Amino acid sequence: MAIKNLLVLVILLGVLGVSVAHPKGLYLNYYKHRCPDAESIVRRVTVQYVSHEPSLAAALLRMHFHDCFVRGCDGSILLKYPYNETERYAAPNLSVRGYEVVDAVKSALERKCPGVVSCADVLSLVARDAVIVINGPWWPVPLGRRDGRISRKSEVNLPSPLSGIAALKKKFFDKGLNTRDLVVLSGAHTIGISHCSVIHHGIYNFTGKSDSDSSMNPRYVRALKRRCNPADNRTIVMDPRSVKKFDSHYFNMVAQRKGLFKSDRTLLDDPETKSYIYTQVATAGSSFNKDFAHSMVKLGFVEILTGNKGEIRKRCAFVN
Repeated sequence: MAIKNLLVLVILLGVLGVSVAHPKGLYLNYYKHRCPDAESIVRRVTVQYVSHEPSLAAALLRMHFHDCFVRGCDGSILLKYPYNETERYAAPNLSVRGYEVVDAVKSALERKCPGVVSCADVLSLVARDAVIVINGPWWPVPLGRRDGRISRKSEVNLPSPLSGIAALKKKFFDKGLNTRDLVVLSGAHTIGISHCSVIHHGIYNFTGKSDSDSSMNPRYVRALKRRCNPADNRTIVMDPRSVKKFDSHYFNMVAQRKGLFKSDRTLLDDPETKSYIYTQVATAGSSFNKDFAHSMVKLGFVEILTGNKGEIRKRCAFVN
């Protein structure tokens, strides 16, 4: 509770323009003296890209999540070399996109303030600003992360869309996140896009008897089958009503047993996550934006590098 209260104090002082350190070594206004335009540069470039292609908001948010869950929020997902051996080449990351946005932001920052702003901080800010473009919440992003030098495909072990509630909770607990963070951050699926191949098993052959997952709404299964034939791998939106707008409608979908992934549907199997879902449905998502902002701040502190650890990359795809 003390840490939570201290984080709230740090955020409030940051809003007032006072630079205060979080216990883990990050600051609001971290670049105030060395690169005072850093956050405005990030925002300008991000808005340019996401305004033109709104689906990038989900992609960039997903990239940030995938980065933080492997070696922490250190920008290691951005590394390209050694080719075919880094995190971005792992199976769950092959569909990650939006690298061009991060690279464009970093290039703009390097022109203004060479060697100052880390790629890990860039990704944290880009994810926040991309969500704002599609009417999502703002959250404070304390800065000062440094970039990791190590990125291994073999270490990518993310929460799976095929996981049950126990496995998901363990993945989150291992990163210092709790059950509330799990259900709240799952709400980002309101802007999510996936592929038919991920759900074929659930709608065509769940138990090996040419059946579908009984936890799914039968009408929803029929709709998914019309969209995804057994040989199809086209894209499919997770929340058709709000794929271009960040809102709480995802929880309505899950409550109606229309969660696209098993990891969505299994949120009804736990008392705490189920209660949160039904509360958001009943109140039209009254607390979701605030809750999401809080959980995103927590995510941004996962296993960060600060001080003399890591480096400040000149190019996000390569170590110095």
